[in-house]
Amino acid sequence: GSGGFRKRKHDNFPHGQRREEKENANPSSALMMSFKSFQLELDTRHDKYERLVKLSRDITIESKRTIFLLHRFISAPNGEEILNESEVKLDAVRRKIKQVAQELIGEDMYQFHRAISPGLQEYVEAVSFQYFIKTRSLISVEEINKQLIFTAEDREETTNMTSNSHDKQPHTCSLKVTPVDYLLGVADLTGELMRLCISSVGNGDIDTPFELSQFLRQIYDGFTFIGNTGPYEVSKKLYTLKQSLAKVENACYTLKVRGSEIPKHMLADVFSSKTELIDQEEGL
Repeated sequence: GSGGFRKRKHDNFPHGQRREEKENANPSSALMMSFKSFQLELDTRHDKYERLVKLSRDITIESKRTIFLLHRFISAPNGEEILNESEVKLDAVRRKIKQVAQELIGEDMYQFHRAISPGLQEYVEAVSFQYFIKTRSLISVEEINKQLIFTAEDREETTNMTSNSHDKQPHTCSLKVTPVDYLLGVADLTGELMRLCISSVGNGDIDTPFELSQFLRQIYDGFTFIGNTGPYEVSKKLYTLKQSLAKVENACYTLKVRGSEIPKHMLADVFSSKTELIDQEEGL
């Protein structure tokens, strides 16, 4: 009642007695062995989690570099070389994802999902961006997962000296992109398509913005069907998607109304000024 600290139960025992109890504990008892096994299991899990975080960071960095490379497709004189170089970079990313899949063999992926989710989202964004440049369509999650099935050779050590080719038994390991990671990656793709629209306008390409506007509108319609029933991260990305769609539609409006009176080399400046006004109106 005086407002002082409440006395703990173990404060009644002297420190020397507690120290003697620790020293008298039997390290070979069943209880101590159980706690040691729990400690080893937790340390192993934490170490694997940290390795997956590092791999996810590498996947994110390489995927971003691939996206930056693909933005040069519009202005490059030979776009086929850009696509081939991007495919080489994506193969390097898949080798990193293969290491993730090998780490998760025999494990529940959802226990480590938070560690690898940022890298998978960035990979989906890079793959879908490349796929759109090639086909002008959206890649499906099934097609992405088909590219993440890896084959390895497991060499079995045998004592028989007359070993043959059966000693190499191929087996596969895979890593599936979850629907949430796929949706988040596609939502980030819309921002890259908006930047692609700006680049197209700067290069005097008038057809690409209208094509991108129709494509983004279809993606936005698909996300509105999900609404608030989906994960929180997906609904949070919906505002950014709507903003990217508004900027592309504004570019199409500028090209349709004033495209004939504005020189092509000035269209990008007019479009940039209008997007700045939109940002100021939305409080960004």
